[in-house]
Amino acid sequence: MLAMNAHPSHSSAAAVRGPATYSSDICIVGTGAIGKTAALALAQAGLRVTLLAPPLPSAAPTAATEASWDVRVYAINQVGQSLLSSLKVWDALAADRIAVVDGMDVSGDAENYPGHLSFDAYSSHVDALAWIVEDRNLNTALDAALKFAPNLQLVHGRAHALNTDAQHAHLLLDSGETIQASLLVGADGAQSWVRGQCDIGLDYRSYGQRAIVTNFACAKPHLDIARQWFTSAEGIVALLPLPGQRVSLVWSAPEALAETLMQQPAAQLAQHLAHYAAPALGALTPLQPELVRDFPLRLIKPHAITAPRVALIGDAAHVVHPLAGHGMNLGFADVAALLALITAREAHRDCGDARVLGRYARARKEDVLLMQLATDGLARLFETSAEPLQLIRNLGLNLVNHLPLLKRRLMAHALGKKT
Repeated sequence: MLAMNAHPSHSSAAAVRGPATYSSDICIVGTGAIGKTAALALAQAGLRVTLLAPPLPSAAPTAATEASWDVRVYAINQVGQSLLSSLKVWDALAADRIAVVDGMDVSGDAENYPGHLSFDAYSSHVDALAWIVEDRNLNTALDAALKFAPNLQLVHGRAHALNTDAQHAHLLLDSGETIQASLLVGADGAQSWVRGQCDIGLDYRSYGQRAIVTNFACAKPHLDIARQWFTSAEGIVALLPLPGQRVSLVWSAPEALAETLMQQPAAQLAQHLAHYAAPALGALTPLQPELVRDFPLRLIKPHAITAPRVALIGDAAHVVHPLAGHGMNLGFADVAALLALITAREAHRDCGDARVLGRYARARKEDVLLMQLATDGLARLFETSAEPLQLIRNLGLNLVNHLPLLKRRLMAHALGKKT
Protein backbone atom coordinates (compact mmCIF):
# COMPACT_ATOMS: atom_id res chain seq x y z
CA MET A 1 0.00 0.00 0.00
CA LEU A 2 1.37 3.43 -0.93
CA ALA A 3 1.94 5.80 1.93
CA MET A 4 2.18 9.36 0.59
CA ASN A 5 0.59 12.48 1.94
CA ALA A 6 -1.93 14.36 -0.19
CA HIS A 7 -2.46 18.08 0.28
CA PRO A 8 -5.57 19.94 -0.97
CA SER A 9 -4.67 22.74 -3.33
CA HIS A 10 -6.49 25.45 -1.35
CA SER A 11 -5.99 24.35 2.27
CA SER A 12 -4.55 26.67 4.90
CA ALA A 13 -4.63 26.91 8.68
CA ALA A 14 -6.98 29.89 8.56
CA ALA A 15 -9.37 28.54 5.94
CA VAL A 16 -12.82 27.32 6.83
CA ARG A 17 -12.74 23.54 6.67
CA GLY A 18 -14.81 21.92 3.94
CA PRO A 19 -14.52 19.29 1.23
CA ALA A 20 -11.06 19.52 -0.31
CA THR A 21 -10.33 20.19 -3.97
CA TYR A 22 -7.19 18.63 -5.39
CA SER A 23 -5.82 20.24 -8.52
CA SER A 24 -3.35 18.70 -10.96
CA ASP A 25 -2.52 18.35 -14.63
CA ILE A 26 -3.52 14.68 -14.71
CA CYS A 27 -5.69 12.51 -12.47
CA ILE A 28 -5.28 8.74 -12.72
CA VAL A 29 -8.01 6.40 -11.50
CA GLY A 30 -6.75 2.90 -10.79
CA THR A 31 -3.81 1.59 -8.77
CA GLY A 32 -2.96 -1.60 -10.62
CA ALA A 33 0.50 -1.90 -12.16
CA ILE A 34 -0.53 0.03 -15.28
CA GLY A 35 -2.07 2.90 -13.31
CA LYS A 36 0.99 3.15 -11.08
CA THR A 37 3.33 3.06 -14.07
CA ALA A 38 1.38 5.84 -15.76
CA ALA A 39 1.43 7.97 -12.60
CA LEU A 40 5.17 7.50 -12.19
CA ALA A 41 5.97 8.16 -15.86
CA LEU A 42 3.91 11.34 -16.08
CA ALA A 43 5.14 12.67 -12.74
CA GLN A 44 8.76 12.05 -13.71
CA ALA A 45 8.05 13.98 -16.92
CA GLY A 46 7.31 17.07 -14.80
CA LEU A 47 3.51 16.93 -14.80
CA ARG A 48 1.46 17.35 -11.64
CA VAL A 49 -0.29 14.02 -11.06
CA THR A 50 -3.02 12.93 -8.66
CA LEU A 51 -3.44 9.18 -8.19
CA LEU A 52 -6.79 8.05 -6.81
CA ALA A 53 -6.41 4.97 -4.62
CA PRO A 54 -9.03 2.94 -2.75
CA PRO A 55 -9.85 3.97 0.83
CA LEU A 56 -7.28 2.86 3.36
CA PRO A 57 -8.17 -0.54 4.88
CA SER A 58 -9.09 -0.63 8.55
CA ALA A 59 -6.51 -3.35 9.13
CA ALA A 60 -3.23 -4.03 7.37
CA PRO A 61 -3.50 -6.82 4.77
CA THR A 62 -1.72 -10.06 5.49
CA ALA A 63 1.60 -9.99 3.67
CA ALA A 64 2.66 -12.95 1.56
CA THR A 65 5.85 -14.61 2.69
CA GLU A 66 8.92 -13.77 0.65
CA ALA A 67 9.52 -17.46 0.00
CA SER A 68 6.14 -17.93 -1.68
CA TRP A 69 5.70 -17.53 -5.42
CA ASP A 70 2.94 -15.29 -6.68
CA VAL A 71 0.51 -17.19 -8.93
CA ARG A 72 -0.15 -14.00 -10.89
CA VAL A 73 2.75 -13.41 -13.26
CA TYR A 74 3.34 -11.32 -16.38
CA ALA A 75 5.39 -12.04 -19.50
CA ILE A 76 6.83 -8.57 -20.02
CA ASN A 77 8.14 -7.83 -23.51
CA GLN A 78 10.73 -5.36 -24.80
CA VAL A 79 8.33 -2.39 -24.66
CA GLY A 80 7.41 -2.98 -21.04
CA GLN A 81 10.99 -3.69 -20.00
CA SER A 82 12.25 -0.52 -21.73
CA LEU A 83 9.54 1.61 -20.13
CA LEU A 84 10.20 0.25 -16.64
CA SER A 85 13.94 0.69 -17.15
CA SER A 86 13.50 4.33 -18.16
CA LEU A 87 11.52 4.91 -14.96
CA LYS A 88 14.27 3.28 -12.81
CA VAL A 89 11.84 0.56 -11.77
CA TRP A 90 13.34 -2.41 -13.60
CA ASP A 91 16.59 -2.37 -11.63
CA ALA A 92 14.59 -2.12 -8.40
CA LEU A 93 12.86 -5.45 -9.04
CA ALA A 94 14.09 -8.48 -7.13
CA ALA A 95 16.32 -9.88 -9.88
CA ASP A 96 16.46 -13.37 -8.40
CA ARG A 97 12.68 -13.64 -8.86
CA ILE A 98 12.70 -12.78 -12.59
CA ALA A 99 12.93 -15.52 -15.23
CA VAL A 100 14.24 -14.85 -18.72
CA VAL A 101 12.31 -16.38 -21.62
CA ASP A 102 14.88 -17.38 -24.24
CA GLY A 103 12.57 -19.59 -26.27
CA MET A 104 8.93 -20.26 -27.05
CA ASP A 105 7.65 -23.72 -28.00
CA VAL A 106 4.08 -24.07 -29.33
CA SER A 107 2.42 -27.43 -30.02
CA GLY A 108 -0.83 -28.31 -31.76
CA ASP A 109 -3.19 -31.20 -31.07
CA ALA A 110 -3.43 -33.34 -34.20
CA GLU A 111 -2.16 -36.86 -33.53
CA ASN A 112 -1.35 -37.80 -37.13
CA TYR A 113 -0.13 -34.36 -38.21
CA PRO A 114 1.11 -32.63 -35.05
CA GLY A 115 1.77 -28.94 -35.37
CA HIS A 116 4.83 -27.23 -33.96
CA LEU A 117 6.14 -23.68 -33.89
CA SER A 118 9.18 -22.36 -32.06
CA PHE A 119 10.84 -19.00 -31.51
CA ASP A 120 14.12 -18.11 -29.83
CA ALA A 121 15.83 -14.93 -28.73
CA TYR A 122 18.97 -15.58 -30.78
CA SER A 123 17.07 -15.78 -34.09
CA SER A 124 15.04 -12.72 -33.12
CA HIS A 125 18.26 -10.75 -32.42
CA VAL A 126 17.21 -9.81 -28.89
CA ASP A 127 18.52 -10.54 -25.41
CA ALA A 128 15.25 -12.20 -24.39
CA LEU A 129 11.79 -12.86 -25.81
CA ALA A 130 10.24 -11.81 -22.50
CA TRP A 131 10.78 -11.67 -18.77
CA ILE A 132 8.44 -13.43 -16.32
CA VAL A 133 7.74 -11.11 -13.39
CA GLU A 134 5.47 -11.71 -10.41
CA ASP A 135 2.69 -9.22 -9.74
CA ARG A 136 3.96 -8.71 -6.18
CA ASN A 137 7.53 -8.06 -7.33
CA LEU A 138 6.39 -5.47 -9.87
CA ASN A 139 4.01 -3.64 -7.54
CA THR A 140 6.52 -3.53 -4.69
CA ALA A 141 9.05 -1.81 -6.94
CA LEU A 142 6.44 0.60 -8.30
CA ASP A 143 5.23 1.50 -4.80
CA ALA A 144 8.78 2.27 -3.70
CA ALA A 145 9.38 4.48 -6.74
CA LEU A 146 6.10 6.36 -6.28
CA LYS A 147 7.06 7.37 -2.74
CA PHE A 148 9.91 9.45 -4.20
CA ALA A 149 8.15 10.69 -7.34
CA PRO A 150 8.04 14.47 -7.72
CA ASN A 151 4.76 16.27 -8.39
CA LEU A 152 2.67 13.31 -7.24
CA GLN A 153 -0.13 13.31 -4.69
CA LEU A 154 -2.05 10.24 -3.58
CA VAL A 155 -5.70 10.61 -2.64
CA HIS A 156 -7.64 7.79 -0.99
CA GLY A 157 -11.33 7.59 -1.76
CA ARG A 158 -14.05 6.28 -4.05
CA ALA A 159 -15.12 8.02 -7.24
CA HIS A 160 -18.75 9.09 -7.21
CA ALA A 161 -19.29 11.21 -10.32
CA LEU A 162 -17.33 12.50 -13.30
CA ASN A 163 -18.05 15.75 -15.10
CA THR A 164 -16.08 17.59 -17.76
CA ASP A 165 -16.06 21.12 -19.16
CA ALA A 166 -13.96 22.88 -21.77
CA GLN A 167 -10.85 23.04 -19.56
CA HIS A 168 -11.09 20.30 -16.92
CA ALA A 169 -12.33 16.93 -15.79
CA HIS A 170 -13.94 17.10 -12.34
CA LEU A 171 -13.95 13.89 -10.32
CA LEU A 172 -16.28 14.00 -7.32
CA LEU A 173 -15.48 11.53 -4.52
CA ASP A 174 -18.04 10.03 -2.17
CA SER A 175 -16.40 12.02 0.63
CA GLY A 176 -17.46 15.25 -1.08
CA GLU A 177 -13.88 16.00 -2.14
CA THR A 178 -13.11 16.87 -5.76
CA ILE A 179 -10.16 16.19 -8.01
CA GLN A 180 -9.76 18.66 -10.87
CA ALA A 181 -7.40 17.95 -13.77
CA SER A 182 -6.83 18.78 -17.41
CA LEU A 183 -6.88 15.06 -18.19
CA LEU A 184 -8.39 12.10 -16.38
CA VAL A 185 -6.83 8.69 -17.14
CA GLY A 186 -8.95 5.61 -16.59
CA ALA A 187 -6.70 2.74 -15.53
CA ASP A 188 -9.38 1.00 -13.50
CA GLY A 189 -9.53 -2.38 -15.20
CA ALA A 190 -11.88 -4.42 -17.34
CA GLN A 191 -15.01 -3.25 -15.49
CA SER A 192 -13.85 0.38 -15.74
CA TRP A 193 -16.00 2.86 -13.81
CA VAL A 194 -14.41 5.70 -15.77
CA ARG A 195 -15.36 4.11 -19.10
CA GLY A 196 -18.93 3.70 -17.89
CA GLN A 197 -19.16 7.35 -16.83
CA CYS A 198 -18.14 8.38 -20.34
CA ASP A 199 -20.93 6.29 -21.92
CA ILE A 200 -18.41 4.49 -24.12
CA GLY A 201 -20.06 1.45 -25.65
CA LEU A 202 -18.23 -1.85 -26.00
CA ASP A 203 -18.31 -5.22 -27.68
CA TYR A 204 -18.19 -8.04 -25.15
CA ARG A 205 -17.89 -11.77 -25.65
CA SER A 206 -17.18 -14.53 -23.16
CA TYR A 207 -14.81 -17.25 -24.36
CA GLY A 208 -16.56 -19.84 -22.20
CA GLN A 209 -13.20 -20.49 -20.57
CA ARG A 210 -11.51 -19.84 -17.25
CA ALA A 211 -7.80 -19.27 -16.76
CA ILE A 212 -6.39 -21.51 -14.04
CA VAL A 213 -3.12 -20.25 -12.54
CA THR A 214 -0.71 -21.82 -10.08
CA ASN A 215 2.98 -22.76 -9.79
CA PHE A 216 4.92 -26.04 -9.87
CA ALA A 217 8.41 -27.36 -9.35
CA CYS A 218 9.57 -29.41 -12.34
CA ALA A 219 11.87 -32.42 -12.24
CA LYS A 220 13.77 -31.36 -15.37
CA PRO A 221 15.25 -27.91 -16.16
CA HIS A 222 12.89 -25.77 -18.23
CA LEU A 223 15.85 -24.28 -20.15
CA ASP A 224 14.20 -20.83 -20.07
CA ILE A 225 11.59 -21.99 -22.58
CA ALA A 226 7.91 -21.05 -22.37
CA ARG A 227 5.78 -23.97 -23.56
CA GLN A 228 2.24 -23.85 -24.87
CA TRP A 229 -0.17 -26.52 -26.07
CA PHE A 230 -3.23 -25.66 -28.19
CA THR A 231 -5.99 -28.26 -27.90
CA SER A 232 -9.66 -28.30 -28.84
CA ALA A 233 -10.73 -30.57 -25.98
CA GLU A 234 -8.88 -28.98 -23.06
CA GLY A 235 -8.20 -25.44 -24.17
CA ILE A 236 -4.77 -23.83 -24.12
CA VAL A 237 -2.13 -24.92 -21.63
CA ALA A 238 0.90 -22.71 -20.99
CA LEU A 239 3.83 -23.36 -18.66
CA LEU A 240 6.06 -20.32 -18.20
CA PRO A 241 9.56 -20.49 -16.71
CA LEU A 242 10.19 -19.21 -13.20
CA PRO A 243 13.65 -18.95 -11.58
CA GLY A 244 15.18 -22.34 -10.82
CA GLN A 245 13.32 -25.50 -11.73
CA ARG A 246 9.89 -23.92 -11.38
CA VAL A 247 7.11 -23.10 -13.83
CA SER A 248 3.95 -21.01 -13.73
CA LEU A 249 0.76 -22.50 -15.17
CA VAL A 250 -1.79 -20.52 -17.17
CA TRP A 251 -4.45 -22.98 -18.37
CA SER A 252 -7.27 -21.49 -20.45
CA ALA A 253 -9.73 -24.33 -19.84
CA PRO A 254 -13.36 -24.70 -21.00
CA GLU A 255 -15.80 -23.82 -18.22
CA ALA A 256 -16.87 -27.40 -17.44
CA LEU A 257 -13.28 -28.66 -17.33
CA ALA A 258 -12.16 -25.65 -15.29
CA GLU A 259 -14.85 -26.36 -12.68
CA THR A 260 -13.67 -29.97 -12.41
CA LEU A 261 -9.99 -28.98 -12.17
CA MET A 262 -10.67 -26.38 -9.48
CA GLN A 263 -12.34 -29.01 -7.32
CA GLN A 264 -9.31 -31.28 -7.48
CA PRO A 265 -6.26 -31.04 -5.21
CA ALA A 266 -3.21 -29.44 -6.81
CA ALA A 267 -1.40 -32.80 -6.90
CA GLN A 268 -4.15 -34.21 -9.13
CA LEU A 269 -3.92 -31.13 -11.34
CA ALA A 270 -0.21 -31.86 -11.74
CA GLN A 271 -1.00 -35.42 -12.79
CA HIS A 272 -3.47 -34.13 -15.36
CA LEU A 273 -0.74 -31.90 -16.80
CA ALA A 274 1.72 -34.79 -17.13
CA HIS A 275 0.36 -35.61 -20.59
CA TYR A 276 1.72 -32.27 -21.79
CA ALA A 277 4.61 -31.51 -19.52
CA ALA A 278 6.29 -34.82 -18.70
CA PRO A 279 8.43 -35.24 -21.84
CA ALA A 280 10.12 -31.85 -21.49
CA LEU A 281 9.76 -31.00 -17.79
CA GLY A 282 9.35 -34.33 -16.01
CA ALA A 283 7.09 -34.65 -12.99
CA LEU A 284 5.42 -31.52 -11.64
CA THR A 285 5.07 -30.86 -7.92
CA PRO A 286 2.79 -28.06 -6.59
CA LEU A 287 4.78 -25.27 -4.97
CA GLN A 288 1.84 -24.04 -2.89
CA PRO A 289 -1.03 -26.53 -3.10
CA GLU A 290 -3.44 -24.07 -1.52
CA LEU A 291 -2.77 -21.40 -4.15
CA VAL A 292 -4.72 -22.31 -7.27
CA ARG A 293 -6.74 -19.45 -8.73
CA ASP A 294 -9.06 -19.02 -11.70
CA PHE A 295 -10.69 -16.11 -13.51
CA PRO A 296 -13.08 -15.81 -16.48
CA LEU A 297 -11.79 -15.09 -19.97
CA ARG A 298 -13.51 -12.63 -22.26
CA LEU A 299 -12.93 -10.22 -25.11
CA ILE A 300 -13.75 -6.57 -24.37
CA LYS A 301 -13.48 -4.02 -27.17
CA PRO A 302 -14.55 -0.50 -26.18
CA HIS A 303 -15.82 1.59 -29.09
CA ALA A 304 -13.39 4.36 -28.12
CA ILE A 305 -10.42 4.80 -25.80
CA THR A 306 -10.89 8.53 -25.37
CA ALA A 307 -13.68 10.93 -24.45
CA PRO A 308 -13.61 14.68 -23.73
CA ARG A 309 -10.80 15.16 -21.17
CA VAL A 310 -10.51 11.38 -20.66
CA ALA A 311 -8.11 8.66 -21.88
CA LEU A 312 -8.33 4.94 -21.16
CA ILE A 313 -5.32 2.68 -20.69
CA GLY A 314 -4.73 -0.98 -19.83
CA ASP A 315 -7.71 -3.30 -19.38
CA ALA A 316 -10.03 -0.29 -19.30
CA ALA A 317 -9.12 0.20 -22.97
CA HIS A 318 -8.90 -3.43 -24.13
CA VAL A 319 -9.14 -6.96 -22.78
CA VAL A 320 -7.74 -9.81 -24.88
CA HIS A 321 -7.37 -13.56 -24.49
CA PRO A 322 -4.24 -14.36 -22.42
CA LEU A 323 -2.97 -17.00 -24.87
CA ALA A 324 -0.23 -14.63 -26.06
CA GLY A 325 0.45 -13.19 -22.60
CA HIS A 326 0.29 -9.62 -23.91
CA GLY A 327 -2.53 -7.98 -21.97
CA MET A 328 -0.07 -6.24 -19.66
CA ASN A 329 2.23 -5.35 -22.56
CA LEU A 330 -0.61 -3.58 -24.36
CA GLY A 331 -1.09 -1.54 -21.20
CA PHE A 332 2.59 -0.61 -21.01
CA ALA A 333 2.45 0.42 -24.68
CA ASP A 334 -0.59 2.61 -23.86
CA VAL A 335 1.42 4.36 -21.15
CA ALA A 336 4.44 4.83 -23.43
CA ALA A 337 2.29 6.29 -26.22
CA LEU A 338 0.35 8.61 -23.90
CA LEU A 339 3.56 9.80 -22.26
CA ALA A 340 5.25 10.48 -25.60
CA LEU A 341 2.30 12.39 -27.03
CA ILE A 342 1.69 14.49 -23.93
CA THR A 343 5.35 15.48 -23.56
CA ALA A 344 5.59 16.29 -27.29
CA ARG A 345 2.41 18.38 -27.43
CA GLU A 346 2.49 21.97 -28.61
CA ALA A 347 3.00 24.61 -25.92
CA HIS A 348 -0.53 26.00 -26.31
CA ARG A 349 -2.21 22.62 -25.73
CA ASP A 350 -2.83 21.15 -22.29
CA CYS A 351 -2.69 17.43 -21.43
CA GLY A 352 -6.35 16.80 -22.15
CA ASP A 353 -6.57 18.77 -25.37
CA ALA A 354 -8.81 17.06 -27.93
CA ARG A 355 -6.03 17.04 -30.53
CA VAL A 356 -3.64 15.28 -28.13
CA LEU A 357 -6.26 12.68 -27.25
CA GLY A 358 -7.01 12.13 -30.93
CA ARG A 359 -3.34 11.42 -31.54
CA TYR A 360 -3.32 8.92 -28.69
CA ALA A 361 -6.34 7.08 -30.07
CA ARG A 362 -4.78 6.85 -33.54
CA ALA A 363 -1.40 5.79 -32.18
CA ARG A 364 -2.88 2.81 -30.33
CA LYS A 365 -5.49 1.71 -32.86
CA GLU A 366 -3.38 -0.56 -35.09
CA ASP A 367 -1.38 -2.26 -32.33
CA VAL A 368 -4.46 -3.06 -30.26
CA LEU A 369 -6.50 -4.19 -33.26
CA LEU A 370 -3.77 -6.57 -34.46
CA MET A 371 -3.45 -8.13 -31.01
CA GLN A 372 -7.24 -8.49 -30.71
CA LEU A 373 -7.47 -10.14 -34.12
CA ALA A 374 -4.54 -12.47 -33.47
CA THR A 375 -5.58 -13.67 -30.04
CA ASP A 376 -9.28 -13.91 -30.85
CA GLY A 377 -8.59 -15.69 -34.13
CA LEU A 378 -6.33 -18.28 -32.52
CA ALA A 379 -8.76 -18.85 -29.65
CA ARG A 380 -11.61 -19.44 -32.10
CA LEU A 381 -9.51 -21.61 -34.43
CA PHE A 382 -8.44 -24.02 -31.71
CA GLU A 383 -11.76 -24.31 -29.92
CA THR A 384 -13.27 -26.55 -32.60
CA SER A 385 -12.68 -30.31 -32.68
CA ALA A 386 -13.59 -30.74 -36.37
CA GLU A 387 -10.90 -32.96 -37.86
CA PRO A 388 -10.39 -30.97 -41.10
CA LEU A 389 -9.75 -27.80 -39.10
CA GLN A 390 -7.42 -29.69 -36.75
CA LEU A 391 -5.37 -30.73 -39.75
CA ILE A 392 -5.35 -27.26 -41.30
CA ARG A 393 -4.35 -25.39 -38.16
CA ASN A 394 -1.56 -27.83 -37.28
CA LEU A 395 -0.22 -27.74 -40.81
CA GLY A 396 -0.41 -23.95 -40.49
CA LEU A 397 1.82 -24.02 -37.41
CA ASN A 398 4.34 -26.14 -39.29
CA LEU A 399 4.21 -23.87 -42.32
CA VAL A 400 4.89 -20.74 -40.27
CA ASN A 401 7.72 -22.56 -38.50
CA HIS A 402 9.43 -23.05 -41.88
CA LEU A 403 8.96 -19.49 -43.14
CA PRO A 404 11.69 -17.39 -41.45
CA LEU A 405 10.43 -14.04 -42.76
CA LEU A 406 6.91 -14.59 -41.45
CA LYS A 407 8.26 -15.88 -38.14
CA ARG A 408 10.38 -12.76 -37.75
CA ARG A 409 7.39 -10.50 -38.43
CA LEU A 410 5.25 -12.36 -35.91
CA MET A 411 8.02 -12.23 -33.34
CA ALA A 412 8.67 -8.54 -33.94
CA HIS A 413 5.00 -7.78 -33.27
CA ALA A 414 5.04 -9.85 -30.09
CA LEU A 415 8.16 -8.02 -28.92
CA GLY A 416 6.49 -4.69 -29.59
CA LYS A 417 8.81 -3.76 -32.46
CA LYS A 418 7.70 -1.90 -35.58
CA THR A 419 8.24 -3.77 -38.85
